[in-house]
Amino acid sequence: MAGDVTLQEWTREYELVDSAAAPRTTQEGRPIPVTVPIELAAGVRVVYTSRLGGSSQGDFASLNLGGKGGDDPSAVLANRSALAAVIGAPLALVSQVHSGRALDADQVGPDDLADLGVIEADGLVCARPGIALGMFAADCLPVLLADPQAGVIGAAHCGRRGLERGIIAATVELMLSKGAQVSAIVATLGPSICGDCYEVGESLSAAFNQQFAGTATSTRFGGPGIDLAQAACQELRAAGVEHIVDSAGRVAAASQYLQEDEELARLCDQDGEGPSLQERMQGLRNPLCTLENPLWYSHRRAALAGKSHEGRMLALIVRS
Repeated sequence: MAGDVTLQEWTREYELVDSAAAPRTTQEGRPIPVTVPIELAAGVRVVYTSRLGGSSQGDFASLNLGGKGGDDPSAVLANRSALAAVIGAPLALVSQVHSGRALDADQVGPDDLADLGVIEADGLVCARPGIALGMFAADCLPVLLADPQAGVIGAAHCGRRGLERGIIAATVELMLSKGAQVSAIVATLGPSICGDCYEVGESLSAAFNQQFAGTATSTRFGGPGIDLAQAACQELRAAGVEHIVDSAGRVAAASQYLQEDEELARLCDQDGEGPSLQERMQGLRNPLCTLENPLWYSHRRAALAGKSHEGRMLALIVRS
């Protein structure tokens, strides 16, 4: 649990370069995606997208990257193209189905990466440089992994069912089959709904806790819940991955920097998902929590607001 921790306390070991002069649109007037980059290891970068800097409108505003929710396909394509330009690498994405299946992105050529989007899987692995492996999220947990020595990277989409079905083990095993060494793998956990907020009901909480001991929670809403991040850490360690980098400090620094952002304030005023941006940031306990932090898309937060749609963020990993 994050407890009563302020953004300033989260960021005490981090400094975010003041980039107020950086443009938010291209010379042609197109929005530039706002992302949170993290150096996971030498030559390996993780990128979390936000809701900011996109072309989507309405409930999907503005940087929706998911193609399944009913958004204008041209807006989604524009958002993905702009993101690939910011990252400097083509995106490798799959059709996520809460499975335990991991896919080898090296099986297709660079020009065929878009074809991966029709394949059902929840893990991706790659040994080629310059390919951005991405996992969609709007409460589920993205886990990003790399063996920088072997040059193998991986990404896993970890919802409740995916964790139960062994998606982390499947992704690590595929990395090892491509030459990674488990002792050299570094992992980090991206934004997801936290254990204080993820209320699932008594039976689901008990069943999840039976498989992942100690992950049952009592949420701030008063009901039983589960902690996806804690379960993922258990699965990583069961697979032999011991080096887990905490993304929270860097994300908190970005959240603090954006706590007066005009676009984010406008989204908070218009989306009906809660109080003003200032009130949300003042009460933010866990910057990685998708329900708490308005920087992220959240299916649960949108549902609580009575919305029928919401966008999807991406958590990506790329090796230079």
